Formats: sequence, structure tokens, C-alpha cells
Amino acid sequence: MGDVLAGFHAAWEFESDSVLIRYERGIRTPKLFQALGERRVPLEAIEGVTLAPGKRATVVLRIELRPGADPLMEAAAGQLKESSDPYRLVLPADRETLAEYYADELRTQLTESGPAERHLVAAPEVPLQFKAYDGKAAFDGSAVSFRWFWTGASSAKWKAGDQRFPVGELSGVEWRSPEVFEGHLRLLRRDAGAPPVQADQDPAAVVFGLGYGPVHESLPFAAAVLAAVRDCAPVPAISTAVRRDPADIAERIRHLGELHQAGLVTDEEFSAKKAELLAEL
Repeated sequence: MGDVLAGFHAAWEFESDSVLIRYERGIRTPKLFQALGERRVPLEAIEGVTLAPGKRATVVLRIELRPGADPLMEAAAGQLKESSDPYRLVLPADRETLAEYYADELRTQLTESGPAERHLVAAPEVPLQFKAYDGKAAFDGSAVSFRWFWTGASSAKWKAGDQRFPVGELSGVEWRSPEVFEGHLRLLRRDAGAPPVQADQDPAAVVFGLGYGPVHESLPFAAAVLAAVRDCAPVPAISTAVRRDPADIAERIRHLGELHQAGLVTDEEFSAKKAELLAEL
């Protein structure tokens, strides 16, 4: 098509074989969008397109990707807030007819569906780094390194020392958003067995905290590592949850209840985390 549809925070350029999404830079643009800059989405990575009413006299055009097509969304695993979804284009309601036209045109060009056998959207460029609560994480494309901070790292991590993990030794990445309870980034190692229950005790993980490991830094990092692991060997990149001992689950829920009673965890966070822990039984 070769046309451009501009909305709030982004503009989509429709090309013969892809959609090029360019994100605006500005104080009101989500930081994740600014960090990404732009994304080229091949048509073979797209499974569908939706158009729905938005908030405050807007409409939302959204690309639905095939599972596994984008390392960023695979690493996010459904944890992104709606406002930070890089595949939503928010437009004024008076442009609904135009948006519907582009949605229909795009749908006619889609031929693929179902899980993608490989990543079709490029991963964020390396090198990348960010500061977590207990250490600094860096990725140069071939290995991930963790350098611990004496102010935040646990004794277990200090005892293990600074870490370096070649991509070839990894089987995947586990990213838990810093915007939820117990946010962290954990590297999954081949033949390493089950990781420690808590990320702050695992030398292959860094933990987030207030102001540490923000989404716009830690998620592109996780996506780049995930893509490198996939390129290195065709192994599962995101692990399934490790089942925990029931006694440990009960202890974690008890501790969570204490934090809730002390006002350190909101009602919503308490309910969500409790349900998550129970699901691991």
C-alpha cells in the first residue's frame, strides 16, 4: 500500500511485505516505545488485525502477531500494560473509517497463522545493559554478565561472585515485570536443574525494585537474549513454571500476608500473587 497512518505516539507505514511502525519521541510517549524506536513487522508475522473503540473518543487499531514471531512479546509473556503494547495504534474517533479501511486492506494480505517456527521480528540491537536492584546486567550479543552491588546483592550472590553466561549455555530467559511483585530477570541454564525458588538467591538472576530494571530497559534486554538463544540452538526459550513444594508455597503466602497487613502490598497485588502461587501447586 505504501501509505502512512499516524496516531498518538506512533505512525504505521504499510508496505508491500511489512508494516513499519515508527514511535514518536516525547515526554508523553511510553518509554518502551522510545527505547524501541521503530519495528518492522513482516506480514508473515501477523495473524490478524482488530479495530475497537478506545477511551476518550479514540479508536484502537491493533496488530495480532503469531505466537513466537516476536522475541519482545514472547519475553513479555502477556505482562505488558495495555498502554505499553507496541502493536496498538490509538487514533481519534473521527478517523475510524480510515482506520477500518487500512485494517481491511491489511487483512487481505495476510496468509499465515498459528505459531511461528522462528522469530520474524528483529530483536533489539545489542549491546544492552541496565541496573537491577542487586547488580548490573550487560549483554554483548554472545554472553550475559552480572556484576553484583554490595548494597543490594544477597550473601548467596556475593559468595558465587560476578557471573558470565555464554549464550550457548542458556536455554531461555524468564522475565517478570518490575511493575508486579517479585519482578526479576532470570537466565535459564541447560542441565542446571531447577533454579532456586527466590530470584534474590539465584546467581543466574537479577531482581528489580523501585526504579531498578524498568520495563523499557529490562524487557528489550530479555528479548535480545532470548533471540540470541534461539539463534544458537532450537530449544524452548521460555520455561514452564517449576512446581514448588506445598510447604514452601504456604510459607510464601504467609509472608505475603504479612506484607499485605503491613500495607506494603496492595489488595490487588496480594490477590494476584496469591493466585499465582496457588497455581504452582
